[in-house]
Amino acid sequence: MDQFRIFIVEDDPWYGEILEYHLSLNPDHEIFRYTTGKECMANLSKKPALISIDYSLPDTNGMELLKKIKQFNPDIPVVIISGQEDVATAVDLLKKGASDYFIKDDNTKELLWNAVGRIKERKLLVKEVEDLKEELGQKYDFEKAIKGNSPPLLRIFNLLEKASRTNINVSITGETGTGKEVIAKAIHYNSDRKKKPFVAVNMAAIPRELIESELFGHEKGSFTGAMARKTGKFEEANKGTIFLDEIAELDLSLQSKILRVLQERELIRVGGNEKVTLDCRLIVATHKNLAEEVRKGNFREDLFYRIMGLPIDLPPLRDRGNDILLLAKYFLEEFCKSNKLGAIGISPTAKDKLMKYNYPGNVRELKAIMDLAAVMCDGQNIKDDDIYFATVKNGDISVDQEKTLKDYTIDIISHFLKKYDNNVIKVAEKLDIGKSTIYKMIQNKELALN
Repeated sequence: MDQFRIFIVEDDPWYGEILEYHLSLNPDHEIFRYTTGKECMANLSKKPALISIDYSLPDTNGMELLKKIKQFNPDIPVVIISGQEDVATAVDLLKKGASDYFIKDDNTKELLWNAVGRIKERKLLVKEVEDLKEELGQKYDFEKAIKGNSPPLLRIFNLLEKASRTNINVSITGETGTGKEVIAKAIHYNSDRKKKPFVAVNMAAIPRELIESELFGHEKGSFTGAMARKTGKFEEANKGTIFLDEIAELDLSLQSKILRVLQERELIRVGGNEKVTLDCRLIVATHKNLAEEVRKGNFREDLFYRIMGLPIDLPPLRDRGNDILLLAKYFLEEFCKSNKLGAIGISPTAKDKLMKYNYPGNVRELKAIMDLAAVMCDGQNIKDDDIYFATVKNGDISVDQEKTLKDYTIDIISHFLKKYDNNVIKVAEKLDIGKSTIYKMIQNKELALN
């Protein structure tokens, strides 16, 4: 552990020794003692983590020294110790940035010890937050967040670099399951707004009557049930990025209100009069063709041009070549790690089967396929028989939606029960699972015989 460097500025040698001895009881503390303000200032290059100052020094007083320290580095915590109890001076020192103020008495050394502990905890918390932000930034490093190296994806990386350098609006299009929110997060966490909020809103998931309040907030009493003021998503995203997913689902009446907010860079909460100034970057996404929606009269042309900004069209998984195998391997490793399954490989025949499939559900579908394959696999390698494609052609199974692995398993077993006329033994054989598993699911009413 790094040493916690403490300066004690005290002109009374006896009292300074007491404080130094007491703080030195913690081996992580590195103590430096000075008798004047000048000595303290001359040694600030040593980067102290905390400075304890006697208010009355031979060459200055605590207020003046505090100002000089804060001018040098406003982040250095400073504790003032005074021989006189002066409430007005104490309040003034705290206003000027002192972390604490103590009266010099028998309890001072304990109070200082506790103050050091609190400051160390705060520093540790700040470091943890910074580390998490750094980790988040690394997590959304383009080539780490978005797996693949196919030519279509390399073109996307190039656009993401351009998007991250400015605050231009970004519109992301692509089939369902191509990873539009992952792209939006990657842009945000690689931009100069990365330490500010990223707020994602799925426009299709909010009831029409609540969406205005959800986006813009409301004042207390503005409608039945509005028991308190609510901050809207735009306000939450201030200084950061707001991501409006499925923007094409937005009602025309609300499209005009969003247009006004984007033009004026301000909003008024529902039921209120106060204008709230906004500074947030806009990223939108849709699986629909917005230009076509404009032609149909479903989307405002002026809003279309306002949000278009830098368009990024994500390629479907079927057009990404060997990225399919890279992603399959990644999803498999992640599933095995989180479920403590040990290492599982993919056989050549399984790889061939994966490469020949069309993936209507894109990356999201591939993840579901690999999770299920890991569960079905009996050995150290996934075989082609372990890979099941849930087809939407016959209407039995759909992967074009988010479900749990158990739900997908139920869909697949139901499909095979129907295919083999409720022959449980044959289905268990085909899926390589125990027939008792199927009977138990039927008994628990998770499965129904067709």
